[in-house]
Amino acid sequence: MAIQQGKTAWRKSSYSLAHGDCVEVASPLPRSIAVRDSKAPQGPALAFSPTAWTAFVATVNGAAQGR
Repeated sequence: MAIQQGKTAWRKSSYSLAHGDCVEVASPLPRSIAVRDSKAPQGPALAFSPTAWTAFVATVNGAAQGR
């Protein structure tokens, strides 16, 4: 899926540090979640279905908690 970077409202995590090394998330189309590197806003973005995004977040949370 092509993501129109200039027309998409990207959000950073509230845990983001001041130096900007973080991931930004957007929902550019109905039923899609896009992710990009905040250091390269014009670079590529990954797009996930809601089901894939939920699975990804659950896996990351589990790994962060040592599961």
